[in-house]
Amino acid sequence: MSAATGSNGGHSSPPTRTPGIRGWLRRRDEVPAAELLRAKRPLRTGIVLLIVVAIAVYAGFSKHIPFTHGYRLNAVFPTVLDVAPGSPVRVAGVDVGKVTSISRHGDAGEMGMEIGSGGLPIHEDATVTIRPRLFLEGNWFVELQPGSPSAPTVSSGYTIPITQASDPVQLDQVLDALNSGTRSNLQEVLVELGRAYSQPPTAAENAHQAPRQRGLTGAQAINRAARVAPRALRGAAIVNQALGGTHEHDLSTLVASIKRVAGALDEHSSQLGELITNFNTFLGEFAGQSANVTKSVAGLPGALDNATRAFVTLHQALTPLRTFSLKILPGVAQVPATVTALSPWIAEVRASLGASELGGVASSLRESAPAIARLTSASTPLFQQNNLLSQCLTDVLIPAGNTHLSDGANTGGQGVFREFWYSLVGSGSVAQTFTGNGLSGFRSFVGGGGSALRSSPSTLVGSTSAAPEVLVARSALAPLGSSPRFPTSEPAYQPLQPCYKQALPQFNGPDASGPADGSSG
Repeated sequence: MSAATGSNGGHSSPPTRTPGIRGWLRRRDEVPAAELLRAKRPLRTGIVLLIVVAIAVYAGFSKHIPFTHGYRLNAVFPTVLDVAPGSPVRVAGVDVGKVTSISRHGDAGEMGMEIGSGGLPIHEDATVTIRPRLFLEGNWFVELQPGSPSAPTVSSGYTIPITQASDPVQLDQVLDALNSGTRSNLQEVLVELGRAYSQPPTAAENAHQAPRQRGLTGAQAINRAARVAPRALRGAAIVNQALGGTHEHDLSTLVASIKRVAGALDEHSSQLGELITNFNTFLGEFAGQSANVTKSVAGLPGALDNATRAFVTLHQALTPLRTFSLKILPGVAQVPATVTALSPWIAEVRASLGASELGGVASSLRESAPAIARLTSASTPLFQQNNLLSQCLTDVLIPAGNTHLSDGANTGGQGVFREFWYSLVGSGSVAQTFTGNGLSGFRSFVGGGGSALRSSPSTLVGSTSAAPEVLVARSALAPLGSSPRFPTSEPAYQPLQPCYKQALPQFNGPDASGPADGSSG
């Protein structure tokens, strides 16, 4: 039998090992992976593990797949300063790549960059600038402007020329520019600037200033302007937003319109010359009224404030107006039908206003109007006297008639005018001669009585020559007093003073009652 047995299950000798790398690879292909793992080959396993860990660590920290690269961009600078590979490349402050290489390019420096997808696309008019991340230099980065969308895009490997690249100004360059003459001029500028901010204005300078700016230093005027700047900036923002247009191609439409206007002006050059001459004359007249213009401009803020409030009020009024307009639409829709329905009535009204109807009445009134006017003019004195009578009744006679007289136990509790009519009714009932039963006899007042009344010597009212006399009367009962008190003199008579201006007497005052003998004592 041969050394190798067949399938009948005899013992077989181990296979012959093929020397070299090919044999090792062939054996690895023939031996299962589980056998390799169980094999005691720690060196080979450790090398494989280190390679895998190294690849994983590199990919984790560099975030870059080995043997590949992204979009590459080169740029030529006058000087690359201290920019080192790995420095960031930014677009609008956002990192989009990094510097990969720095090399010499004649008298200039060439920089290689790798740009991520966030910085693409890049156009032919792209620019690059080296800028410091710190104020006092150092820690540089590259600022990339990808260019305008209208320019063609460039492919990977494109080199930005030196005319589109710039490096920052260094501190030593600034110091070289600040020589002695420049420093002296700078000092003079600072001194004059401080003087302008702190020195009060002269009388001549105040004459050209607005009233609220007079007497203020430059710094005070700037501070005051800063308080009104927000409103001005808000208005400027509105203007800028309006200049931006509201639709696409507004700017191109404006340029085309300006082109047409310029063409029309070119066709009418002689008229344009006359316009400029007349406009110059107009501006001369306008300049002659500079004082009035200054006053008008000074009053503009108040006018604008009033206009703003008026517009706000108008805006508030427009909302109810819109609501009213919407509500009135159904009524407006009914106007034609209403006019049709009113046509017969309008015809009747027109007929009633004719000469045979109200037109004749109007003619008669027109003829009588002058006489009515004369009557009205002549009635003015009557109305004036009637007014005085009404005021006298309102302010004097009616209050006097409504007064309640106090007469002790005999007080009636009614006004004077009621008691007057009550007395007339009582007198009539006492003196009547006819009753419901027919004529029953004659009734009259009976005079006299059991008591004689004698007054003290008194002067008759209105008498200026007669001596005081004693008044005698008789009464059934002895008197308890007199009401009102007998006056010692005639009350003042004022015929020239209007009635409504005269004061009412005190009906229940000290002179309301007097002694029983009727004297004034």
